[in-house]
Amino acid sequence: RGAYDYLTKPFDLDEVQLTLERALRQRALAREVKTLRARASAGDESDDAEPELVGRSAAMREVFKAIGLAAATDAPVLIVGESGTGKELVATALHRHSDRAGGPFIRVNCGALPEGLVESELFGHERGAFTGADRQRPGRFERAAGGAIFLDEVGELPPSAQAKILRVLQQKEFERVGGTETLRSDARVIS
Repeated sequence: RGAYDYLTKPFDLDEVQLTLERALRQRALAREVKTLRARASAGDESDDAEPELVGRSAAMREVFKAIGLAAATDAPVLIVGESGTGKELVATALHRHSDRAGGPFIRVNCGALPEGLVESELFGHERGAFTGADRQRPGRFERAAGGAIFLDEVGELPPSAQAKILRVLQQKEFERVGGTETLRSDARVIS
Protein backbone atom coordinates (compact mmCIF):
# COMPACT_ATOMS: atom_id res chain seq x y z
CA ARG A 1 0.00 0.00 0.00
CA GLY A 2 3.03 2.26 0.09
CA ALA A 3 5.13 3.78 2.83
CA TYR A 4 4.01 6.70 4.92
CA ASP A 5 7.46 7.68 6.18
CA TYR A 6 10.82 6.17 7.03
CA LEU A 7 13.18 6.19 9.99
CA THR A 8 16.95 6.10 9.99
CA LYS A 9 18.92 3.95 12.40
CA PRO A 10 19.61 4.38 15.19
CA PHE A 11 16.15 5.78 15.81
CA ASP A 12 14.73 7.71 18.71
CA LEU A 13 11.61 6.20 20.35
CA ASP A 14 9.97 9.63 20.59
CA GLU A 15 10.45 10.02 16.85
CA VAL A 16 8.88 6.59 16.24
CA GLN A 17 5.88 7.47 18.41
CA LEU A 18 5.39 10.83 16.68
CA THR A 19 5.62 9.22 13.24
CA LEU A 20 3.09 6.54 14.21
CA GLU A 21 0.68 9.14 15.60
CA ARG A 22 0.94 11.16 12.37
CA ALA A 23 0.39 8.03 10.25
CA LEU A 24 -2.68 7.01 12.26
CA ARG A 25 -4.10 10.53 12.05
CA GLN A 26 -3.50 10.57 8.28
CA ARG A 27 -5.22 7.19 7.91
CA ALA A 28 -8.24 8.37 9.90
CA LEU A 29 -8.52 11.50 7.78
CA ALA A 30 -8.28 9.48 4.56
CA ARG A 31 -11.10 7.20 5.76
CA GLU A 32 -13.23 10.19 6.71
CA VAL A 33 -12.72 11.79 3.29
CA LYS A 34 -13.60 8.49 1.59
CA THR A 35 -16.77 8.19 3.66
CA LEU A 36 -17.83 11.78 3.04
CA ARG A 37 -17.22 11.44 -0.70
CA ALA A 38 -19.27 8.24 -0.80
CA ARG A 39 -22.13 9.91 1.05
CA ALA A 40 -21.98 12.98 -1.17
CA SER A 41 -22.03 10.89 -4.35
CA ALA A 42 -24.95 8.85 -3.04
CA GLY A 43 -26.80 11.96 -1.87
CA ASP A 44 -27.07 10.42 1.61
CA GLU A 45 -27.31 13.00 4.33
CA SER A 46 -29.50 11.00 6.71
CA ASP A 47 -26.53 9.49 8.58
CA ASP A 48 -25.40 12.97 9.64
CA ALA A 49 -28.48 13.36 11.81
CA GLU A 50 -27.82 10.13 13.72
CA PRO A 51 -26.64 10.43 17.30
CA GLU A 52 -23.02 9.59 17.95
CA LEU A 53 -21.16 8.19 20.91
CA VAL A 54 -19.91 10.87 23.26
CA GLY A 55 -18.00 10.81 26.50
CA ARG A 56 -14.62 11.41 28.04
CA SER A 57 -14.54 8.95 30.90
CA ALA A 58 -11.93 6.20 31.08
CA ALA A 59 -14.63 3.64 30.26
CA MET A 60 -15.68 5.54 27.12
CA ARG A 61 -12.06 5.91 26.04
CA GLU A 62 -11.79 2.12 26.26
CA VAL A 63 -14.94 1.79 24.13
CA PHE A 64 -13.50 4.20 21.53
CA LYS A 65 -10.23 2.26 21.52
CA ALA A 66 -12.08 -1.05 21.02
CA ILE A 67 -14.10 0.47 18.17
CA GLY A 68 -10.90 1.68 16.51
CA LEU A 69 -9.25 -1.73 16.82
CA ALA A 70 -12.30 -3.59 15.50
CA ALA A 71 -12.90 -1.09 12.68
CA ALA A 72 -9.40 -1.74 11.35
CA THR A 73 -10.32 -5.41 10.70
CA ASP A 74 -12.99 -7.12 8.65
CA ALA A 75 -13.82 -9.68 11.35
CA PRO A 76 -17.35 -10.26 12.66
CA VAL A 77 -18.04 -8.39 15.91
CA LEU A 78 -20.27 -9.27 18.86
CA ILE A 79 -21.31 -6.31 21.02
CA VAL A 80 -22.63 -7.19 24.46
CA GLY A 81 -24.36 -5.03 27.04
CA GLU A 82 -27.60 -4.33 28.78
CA SER A 83 -30.58 -3.00 26.85
CA GLY A 84 -30.31 0.74 26.27
CA THR A 85 -26.53 0.98 26.70
CA GLY A 86 -25.86 2.06 23.10
CA LYS A 87 -24.94 -1.15 21.32
CA GLU A 88 -26.44 0.18 18.07
CA LEU A 89 -24.42 3.39 18.44
CA VAL A 90 -21.27 1.30 18.85
CA ALA A 91 -22.18 -0.73 15.75
CA THR A 92 -22.80 2.45 13.75
CA ALA A 93 -19.51 3.99 14.87
CA LEU A 94 -17.69 0.75 14.05
CA HIS A 95 -19.12 0.81 10.51
CA ARG A 96 -18.42 4.52 10.00
CA HIS A 97 -14.75 4.09 10.90
CA SER A 98 -14.17 0.93 8.88
CA ASP A 99 -13.00 0.49 5.31
CA ARG A 100 -16.60 -0.47 4.50
CA ALA A 101 -17.99 2.94 5.50
CA GLY A 102 -18.87 3.74 1.89
CA GLY A 103 -21.07 0.64 1.70
CA PRO A 104 -24.55 0.07 3.12
CA PHE A 105 -25.20 -0.40 6.82
CA ILE A 106 -28.27 -2.61 7.21
CA ARG A 107 -29.89 -2.75 10.64
CA VAL A 108 -32.05 -5.73 11.59
CA ASN A 109 -34.03 -5.86 14.82
CA CYS A 110 -34.06 -9.64 15.11
CA GLY A 111 -36.50 -9.59 18.02
CA ALA A 112 -39.13 -7.84 15.89
CA LEU A 113 -39.00 -10.25 12.92
CA PRO A 114 -42.04 -12.54 12.69
CA GLU A 115 -40.84 -16.13 13.16
CA GLY A 116 -42.32 -17.27 9.84
CA LEU A 117 -40.51 -14.55 7.88
CA VAL A 118 -37.07 -14.55 9.52
CA GLU A 119 -35.29 -16.52 6.79
CA SER A 120 -36.98 -14.60 3.99
CA GLU A 121 -36.04 -11.27 5.58
CA LEU A 122 -32.41 -12.24 6.18
CA PHE A 123 -31.65 -14.34 3.09
CA GLY A 124 -34.36 -13.34 0.59
CA HIS A 125 -36.68 -15.63 -1.36
CA GLU A 126 -37.35 -16.88 -4.86
CA ARG A 127 -40.58 -16.31 -6.74
CA GLY A 128 -43.09 -18.98 -5.74
CA ALA A 129 -41.18 -20.05 -2.62
CA PHE A 130 -44.34 -19.61 -0.54
CA THR A 131 -47.84 -18.18 -0.84
CA GLY A 132 -47.54 -14.50 -1.71
CA ALA A 133 -43.98 -14.70 -3.04
CA ASP A 134 -44.87 -13.25 -6.45
CA ARG A 135 -41.32 -12.10 -7.24
CA GLN A 136 -37.72 -12.75 -6.27
CA ARG A 137 -36.63 -10.62 -3.32
CA PRO A 138 -33.09 -10.08 -2.05
CA GLY A 139 -32.60 -10.48 1.69
CA ARG A 140 -30.79 -8.21 4.09
CA PHE A 141 -27.49 -10.07 3.69
CA GLU A 142 -27.58 -9.41 -0.06
CA ARG A 143 -28.50 -5.75 0.44
CA ALA A 144 -25.56 -5.36 2.84
CA ALA A 145 -23.05 -6.38 0.15
CA GLY A 146 -19.90 -4.29 0.40
CA GLY A 147 -20.98 -2.94 3.78
CA ALA A 148 -22.16 -4.35 7.08
CA ILE A 149 -25.25 -5.91 8.60
CA PHE A 150 -26.11 -5.25 12.26
CA LEU A 151 -28.14 -8.07 13.82
CA ASP A 152 -29.58 -6.46 16.94
CA GLU A 153 -30.83 -8.96 19.55
CA VAL A 154 -29.49 -11.89 17.49
CA GLY A 155 -30.17 -14.24 20.42
CA GLU A 156 -33.91 -13.74 19.86
CA LEU A 157 -33.79 -15.55 16.51
CA PRO A 158 -35.03 -19.14 16.29
CA PRO A 159 -32.21 -21.72 16.46
CA SER A 160 -32.70 -22.71 12.80
CA ALA A 161 -32.01 -19.12 11.67
CA GLN A 162 -29.02 -18.88 14.02
CA ALA A 163 -27.58 -22.01 12.38
CA LYS A 164 -27.93 -20.43 8.93
CA ILE A 165 -26.24 -17.24 10.16
CA LEU A 166 -23.42 -19.40 11.50
CA ARG A 167 -23.00 -20.80 7.98
CA VAL A 168 -22.78 -17.25 6.61
CA LEU A 169 -20.13 -16.45 9.22
CA GLN A 170 -18.10 -19.58 8.54
CA GLN A 171 -18.48 -20.17 4.80
CA LYS A 172 -19.73 -16.73 3.70
CA GLU A 173 -22.58 -18.33 1.72
CA PHE A 174 -26.34 -18.86 1.87
CA GLU A 175 -29.39 -19.69 -0.25
CA ARG A 176 -32.58 -17.72 -0.68
CA VAL A 177 -35.75 -19.38 0.62
CA GLY A 178 -36.97 -21.71 -2.15
CA GLY A 179 -33.72 -21.30 -4.06
CA THR A 180 -31.06 -23.77 -5.15
CA GLU A 181 -28.30 -21.31 -6.04
CA THR A 182 -25.64 -20.73 -3.39
CA LEU A 183 -24.94 -17.02 -2.98
CA ARG A 184 -21.81 -15.49 -1.48
CA SER A 185 -21.97 -12.86 1.25
CA ASP A 186 -19.24 -10.29 1.70
CA ALA A 187 -21.17 -8.29 4.29
CA ARG A 188 -19.45 -7.75 7.63
CA VAL A 189 -21.60 -9.13 10.44
CA ILE A 190 -22.00 -7.07 13.60
CA SER A 191 -24.35 -8.43 16.25
